[in-house]
Amino acid sequence: MCGIAGILLGSKSQVDASILKSIGHCLSDRGPDDFGFLGWSETRSVSISRNSQTLENSQLYLLHRRLSILDLSEAGWQPMGTANGRYYIVFNGEIYNYLELQTQLQTLGHQFQSHSDTEVLLAAYTEWGVNALSKFVGMFAFAILDTWERTLFLARDFFGIKPLYYTYWQDGIAFASEIKALLQLPGISRSVNPLRVYDYLQSGLTDYGSETLFADIQQLQPSHFLKVSLANPQKPQISRYWQIELNQTLDITFPEATEHLRHLFLESVGLHLRSDVPVGAALSGGIDSSAIVMAMRHLQGNNLQLHTFSYIASEPSLSEAKWVETVAQAAAVIEHQVKPSPEELITDLDKLIELQDEPFGSTSIYAQYRVFQLAKAANIKVMLDGQGADELLGGYRAYLATRFASLLRQGQWGKASEFLQKALKLPGTSQRTILLRAVGLLLPPSLQAPARQLVKKDVFPNWLNYHWFTKHGIEPKVYYSKQAQEILRAELHQAVVENSLPMLLRYEDRNSMAHSIESRVPFLTPAIVNFVFSLPEEFIIANDGTSKAIFREAMRGIVPDIILNRKDKIGFATPEQSWLKVLSPWVENVLNSEMAAQIPALNVQQMQTDFQAVLAGKSAFDFRIWRWVNLIRWAENLAVTFEQ
Repeated sequence: MCGIAGILLGSKSQVDASILKSIGHCLSDRGPDDFGFLGWSETRSVSISRNSQTLENSQLYLLHRRLSILDLSEAGWQPMGTANGRYYIVFNGEIYNYLELQTQLQTLGHQFQSHSDTEVLLAAYTEWGVNALSKFVGMFAFAILDTWERTLFLARDFFGIKPLYYTYWQDGIAFASEIKALLQLPGISRSVNPLRVYDYLQSGLTDYGSETLFADIQQLQPSHFLKVSLANPQKPQISRYWQIELNQTLDITFPEATEHLRHLFLESVGLHLRSDVPVGAALSGGIDSSAIVMAMRHLQGNNLQLHTFSYIASEPSLSEAKWVETVAQAAAVIEHQVKPSPEELITDLDKLIELQDEPFGSTSIYAQYRVFQLAKAANIKVMLDGQGADELLGGYRAYLATRFASLLRQGQWGKASEFLQKALKLPGTSQRTILLRAVGLLLPPSLQAPARQLVKKDVFPNWLNYHWFTKHGIEPKVYYSKQAQEILRAELHQAVVENSLPMLLRYEDRNSMAHSIESRVPFLTPAIVNFVFSLPEEFIIANDGTSKAIFREAMRGIVPDIILNRKDKIGFATPEQSWLKVLSPWVENVLNSEMAAQIPALNVQQMQTDFQAVLAGKSAFDFRIWRWVNLIRWAENLAVTFEQ
């Protein structure tokens, strides 16, 4: 787990060593243990050093900041090269099945000088090329220089757990683990991407596809690789190497599926426990994090000194303290808990916005930040987390409406009626919400804009400057209907690849790396994801509305039944409304700031009016307020520019 960056220049360009130093400094939290530089040119060949000053007048620069997790010795240092001098790598991530791959590669004649997964990854690429990617179980973003073929190869893992951004600069291309590192390059535009501003402000959506909120900075999409010629750096070839299999439904019984999912999950947790430093876990008290903690204890018994780290909400209705305690006792863990206050949020918010690089949608991100801060204080460098399970297994309440709509689309009217009646008995559900969302999924697109206006959900709320967006070619978005017969499967796929998981993985990556912690997510392996997507929908959300039905059953005997039988859904929730009252003077200052007035995308006067209505109880709270202040502070902190 590290930070990486690189610059491939056009023939007439130069890079000052101070720029490399600035980029390295931006990534220092990602890799505080060591650093390394590589320079390459036609005339000088390869030079590797811990000092960027020695690499001047190169055409290609690679940079690595190291967080030592596997093979803490000098043998694991990067940039790492092959013995014949052909390939060199900088790598961010972990390959959990590296021992199995190493054994396979040794039978093919490869010899290894270290105990690091980096050397195994590099050997796998030399042996199998791009086909090596499908053999990895892990999270990764890496760059490989091929000095014989004169190419640079970049790749990102299956789900985008590890980030990789790039931009075109000085007739060449530059890449880095974080946007802020690319902003160190002189002359890089900080101009905003209007479409992404609309998506964020209107719906909180970020991190999908290849674009970012910066018009000139892109991200390599999950499960994609990029290959570029050193002689022609601004014409990369970008390809997808893996995707979720959606057209295969297994003919399998529920007990058979339960047993197989149990095997896949325990196998994944076992691989994710591989480390040369202590491993801890985030514990919310929900099914997913509880399953990880209990699986860790189940697999390693009393040999594992297990630390857990939990956020506890101050508001009783949001607190999962009793569930955390239940699992902590069952797993015999060393407990750590944190209870953030709104005053602490004000103190830390600008730092949080800076480290995230792009805005975020709610203060739950701050709660997560504090959990990783707590882990760092306990000297834990690796954490396991349940990210991805809700998107994969239909854990959010909104998916009840999706399952209902799916039954209606399939013409199963009786089952749909029975499902609705049982789902309405679950905590936190309402008939109106389920019906409206189901209608939104079933209505043809031509009727969706009028339908949204009927329920007062305008696609262009009056606090947005309609004229600015239309001037930049942004058309209003409606809630798109799903044409698939199995709407739940289609919605879950969209959540995994586009509108939920990519954002959550970005938050997790930045919050963990800000504290030099490697966060691992064992639900996100191709084997688990493809298997779950091949199951009948009723295995995911049962006919009585029980979410994660197959996984709950798979964990019987490992996780306490009282956890598996939970009917409520709290999630990683913070007391947004009560915090807002404490934060209101700060919010008012942000909305009245000079920066707010300079953002042409916003109707600031309307925002101020709406905020006062929320404070007075005349209007319902929603997350638009956090999006307002986030965007304004982000624009000011990073000197973002908006075309008029």
